[in-house]
Amino acid sequence: MKCHSVAALWSPSPPSHHVTAAAASPAALFTGAADGTVLHWPLAPASASASPRPSSLLCAHAAAIAAICPLPSPASLLAACAAGVLSLFSASAPLRCLRRRSLPPWAGSPSLVAPLPPTSTSSNPRVAILCHAPDDGVGHRHVSALVVVDARTLTVLHTAFHGTLWVVTPRAIAVCGCGDEAVSVVLADAEGRAQVLPVAKGVAVEGESPRRLSVSSMSSATSAEMADGRVEAVALSHDGKVVALVLKARCLLKCVAEGVVLGEMSLLGTPLCKGDKEEENGCSVGVFFLHGEEWSACAPDDGIVVRSLVLWSSSGAAAVYRVVVGTSSFESEAVCEIPDILSMQGEGSEIKFCQLDQRLVRVESFSYKVAGSLLWKPKISIWSLDQLELGIAENKLPSSKLLGEGGLQGEEFRPEPSHSHYDINNGVERYGRYSQVCSSDSNNLERYGRTVSSSMVLSEDSYAPYAVVYGFHNGDIEVIRFLNVSPATAKFGGGGIYPHISERFFLGHKGAILCLAAHYMHARSDSRNFHRALISGSSDCTIHVWDLDAGTLLSVMHHHVASVKQIILPPAWTYHPWDDCFLSVGEDGLVALVSLETMRVERMFPGHPGYASMVAWEGVKGYIACLCRNLHTCNDAGSGLCIWDLKTGARERIISGTASQSAFEHFCRGISKNAVTGSILGGTTSASSLLVPIFKDTSHLWSHAGKKGHDISSVSTNHNNGSIVSVTVSASTIYDFKGKTPAPDEARVFHGGNCVYSSEKAVSSHSVHKRIKCPIKCSCPYPGIASVRFDLTAIMSTQGMTNSNTDKQSRGHLHSENAKETLQPGMLDCPSGVHEMDSPSRESLEGRLLRFSLCFLHLWDVDCDLDKLLVDEMQVCKPEGCHIATGVVGDRGSFTLMFPGKEATLELWKSSAEFCAMRSLSIVSLAQRMITLSRSCTNASSALAAFYTRHFAEKVPDIKPPSLQLLVSFWQHPSEHVRMAARSLFHCAAPRSVPPPLRMHKNKAPDALLSSSDNMNDFISAVQSASISSYGELKADSGNVDKDDSDTANMILWLESFENQEWLSWIGGTSQDAMASNIIVAAALVVWYPSIVKAKLACFVVSQLIKLVMSMNDRYSSTAAELLAEGMESTWKACLGAEITHFMSDILFQIECLSTAPSSSVIHKTAVAVTMREALVGTLLPSLAMADVTGFFSVIESQIWATSSDSPVHVASLKTLTRVVRGAPKALAPYLEKAISYILHTMDPSNLIMRKACIISSMMALREMARVFPMVALNESMTRLAVGDAIGEIHNATIRVYDIERNSTTHLSPVIVLSNGPLKYEIALLASNFARKRVKFG
Repeated sequence: MKCHSVAALWSPSPPSHHVTAAAASPAALFTGAADGTVLHWPLAPASASASPRPSSLLCAHAAAIAAICPLPSPASLLAACAAGVLSLFSASAPLRCLRRRSLPPWAGSPSLVAPLPPTSTSSNPRVAILCHAPDDGVGHRHVSALVVVDARTLTVLHTAFHGTLWVVTPRAIAVCGCGDEAVSVVLADAEGRAQVLPVAKGVAVEGESPRRLSVSSMSSATSAEMADGRVEAVALSHDGKVVALVLKARCLLKCVAEGVVLGEMSLLGTPLCKGDKEEENGCSVGVFFLHGEEWSACAPDDGIVVRSLVLWSSSGAAAVYRVVVGTSSFESEAVCEIPDILSMQGEGSEIKFCQLDQRLVRVESFSYKVAGSLLWKPKISIWSLDQLELGIAENKLPSSKLLGEGGLQGEEFRPEPSHSHYDINNGVERYGRYSQVCSSDSNNLERYGRTVSSSMVLSEDSYAPYAVVYGFHNGDIEVIRFLNVSPATAKFGGGGIYPHISERFFLGHKGAILCLAAHYMHARSDSRNFHRALISGSSDCTIHVWDLDAGTLLSVMHHHVASVKQIILPPAWTYHPWDDCFLSVGEDGLVALVSLETMRVERMFPGHPGYASMVAWEGVKGYIACLCRNLHTCNDAGSGLCIWDLKTGARERIISGTASQSAFEHFCRGISKNAVTGSILGGTTSASSLLVPIFKDTSHLWSHAGKKGHDISSVSTNHNNGSIVSVTVSASTIYDFKGKTPAPDEARVFHGGNCVYSSEKAVSSHSVHKRIKCPIKCSCPYPGIASVRFDLTAIMSTQGMTNSNTDKQSRGHLHSENAKETLQPGMLDCPSGVHEMDSPSRESLEGRLLRFSLCFLHLWDVDCDLDKLLVDEMQVCKPEGCHIATGVVGDRGSFTLMFPGKEATLELWKSSAEFCAMRSLSIVSLAQRMITLSRSCTNASSALAAFYTRHFAEKVPDIKPPSLQLLVSFWQHPSEHVRMAARSLFHCAAPRSVPPPLRMHKNKAPDALLSSSDNMNDFISAVQSASISSYGELKADSGNVDKDDSDTANMILWLESFENQEWLSWIGGTSQDAMASNIIVAAALVVWYPSIVKAKLACFVVSQLIKLVMSMNDRYSSTAAELLAEGMESTWKACLGAEITHFMSDILFQIECLSTAPSSSVIHKTAVAVTMREALVGTLLPSLAMADVTGFFSVIESQIWATSSDSPVHVASLKTLTRVVRGAPKALAPYLEKAISYILHTMDPSNLIMRKACIISSMMALREMARVFPMVALNESMTRLAVGDAIGEIHNATIRVYDIERNSTTHLSPVIVLSNGPLKYEIALLASNFARKRVKFG
């Protein structure tokens, strides 16, 4: 099971957001931007005054958002971008990305999306997506496609249309009709023409001459268009019957079916068109029809239809009109107006409106320039449609009431007071050497006023990121280092608080920084002595190469004549001299190969049809693939793929048209995940993690890549132009310690700073992959926004690693400033010349990872005492230098990142039970591991674990309790600390989060206790101490408590439910995990908290629990066995009755299968089989045997003859018998003779195979019986066993003496014991014990 926690690192300035699409759901507004970002704006109810501000950023796209479509039941959000990528987000917090898929390349670029009505054949909602290409300007129309997509799986169900539309570029879409066969999609263009396309499967329209079901005429609107100019806006009614055309001075309404003009509304004299002025600010730019019963009505008898629509202008003014259309009449009335924007901010603005119930939301985008770059800032205002304010003027329309307004003003990004003992402004002067191009701390360049244009996170092969690099629009570059993360960085900060921040600036560019990359040099020449190079490309057409460690400028290159958009680093399997080169890609269509050794351009690859937005570097054979893709065309002239030979510079192949995209994806299929970033993108460039093509068959991708050992090393892109997407994929393989992978038959040996090849075989790829697995992975989805993902399983697997292991497994990040500096005895003798952390800061890799993780995952400023304890005792503090927020992982590399600020993070805790479970589990597990790792941190670690287990709910009473189903899925985690944390959190959360179908409703006292967090501890103790007798009373009263049969149906339905379980996607589970977790949760509540669940639940869940045990599920069967064992005597025994005997027989059969399963079986895995056998033999079977001793002996005696002599069933039976002797000797005493007989049967000398297999377990059972029972004596030296009667009169008792070796029996009376004889010693001892202690078992 996956357990990922995400921290977001935001730059000091708010991001740019140019709104291209907007949509409103009942409780929120969503705005999509030109760079692919989607902002979530929570909206307060209409009755409350609202000041909307964004709370989260949805990261799933790297191209302009074309459409956003809210979907019902269950509420979700579908977004489509110009690159053909679809994403599905849950509409409730934390708005996690549930699906991320791409449309086929032949479909084109999505432009319009409309939800389709449900069908009788499928419960999943559907959407119709129009993908088209605009006219090329010479009268040719491109191919368009209308595809029907399943809105839950994002798979294309069928194609409704593929060909050339009769209308020109559609501007509006609507759905008409109902039922499975009568649904059609109506498309309207800017000329008022409409085309109706059926969407039913099997009636798709294809070809160059599609069937025109309805095409309207333009004859009646030609003169109006010629007089007023072009059509400004087009809208279709929700039923697709009326189209509205907004011209400069009036609005026309036309019938789609007949093509006639229904009526005309004049806009002269309104706020939309002030007088006869032809100012641009006075033009109407948008229109849409209002939906809802209040705004539309139909009277079929009279033929009168009432419709309402909203028109708005570029100045922000809007007006609501009500139109009444009859058979031969047309009336229009202005209902209310919305005033325009008083002061236009910036250099331009764009306005959009959307409806939210009885409210209108105005979305404004203001542009402003920063250092020549055009940036955008959004603003939201909410207006009421039912609360109007009368105008002062006589003829003025009533004004809509303003309910609230807000925007992305940047309050979340203001600098916070430092919580550290260190001053971040001294980082430059204290921790770096500077030249003239590096700034000092006195010239901080107004840090919080700059806007980031490119960013990247430096981590490479280390186990945690150690620096963030920001490139700004004014040409500055800032490096923020997290010190104390690895021994390599320790010499810059020396010990102390985790993580300490150091800053450095690089100055020299005259334009915006568009791309960044950091490269580790493999070869070292005498003339150029630097270890790490920082490469930056800018809009000033230059490339700067910097020494990342010394801060000096190495070279400036001018081989591009346009902006440099991409920097591509060499793959790991690239050999000298290509391993110290990089590719630069510019908007001029040139791709160049530059050597960092010579600082010269070695190859040029010109002649591309356009900007090479996607570039892949295959390092094994030395080829690069450059894809020039226009997102808005799908014809042959729009895209082209060029494949170049890197070594010769020759162009090998050219592929044009839509085949180029498919060929490029095929080229990239041999590229596997990068171990650092967790994607196929490199970890040392400014590339967005969302730019890689989404492959359909990912399993094939990874398996194919695993065979070839390929890996991706770098990607680069420009984030400033939303219409251009850039991606670079480099084929590479496994990194060695220097970033280069040796040949398959060679192993690399390091000597000082150089590396040579050894004749020995290289390490296997499996061991190398395991060695470089990164528990902390980072990526930059957008400029200025970095996501750091913490893998709990990988962090816990680093147990026992030390500093020496770290230095061998990771590269040196920050090297000595003096390359000739000799290594001192206190330094680590490693190839990079990195200092080891001095005492007392020296600690293991695991300790550093735990501290670093807690810095970013802990919620600071909620409990000040806990924060102070973490700083003082654990030396962990809140990171400074950048704004830290939280987030969640989505599907296929997507993220949902919260905005900075404690309020946004707390909203996530208050709204998502899954997030609470995942984050609490991670932090409590890390804290418990710190307790065992460092004694000095015991108090702080214990307080941290207690805070997230119980005290957090006391500080913030309205936070969501953790998801119980999610927690139980980690009860069998490989790490002991994760298992302990999951169980602790379950016990603390169970009383507050009992599922409603299972909760007992008779006693209302628990609800009162739950409302008060102060009584939480008392309530948990009271529930856990519920006695068996009280549970019996509940069972007796069950007839009065649960009289309604619907309760039973609801319980069964909940136990067997597996669909729409959102928590499964958090951990990568399946529908089987959903059902298994429900069963485990119900059984745990029945056993541990019987007083708060319904009494009938035990009878329903016990059969499901037994099935789960018998299913041999590696994650849940052991847990089910433990729950059955723990509640057998108090709960399950009464429910099972005589079925216990059959259950024991089935378990013994399962034990037989576990030992003899074929190698292809899943349960044959050694670790899994051992765990299951231990749970069955060590836990479940003893409890069943104690509950039904008679049935147990009948089962094991039958197994003697039913199974082979060497069957593991016999050993399991003996071990179970031993545990019964220890746990329930009183219940076993009446069956002592049967027990002895069975044990001796397994030791029968005539059956040597059974004796050999069972001798150890048999002797252990005899010793345990002799220890527990006073009437049993064992003399191992003489191989004699004496057993007396456990029940009966002492004078009539019989003593049986067994010869274990010969398997013979002698019967004696207690009187003979006192006489002489060959067994005098054993019998005397037995008689003495028997006479003295027999009363205990009488």
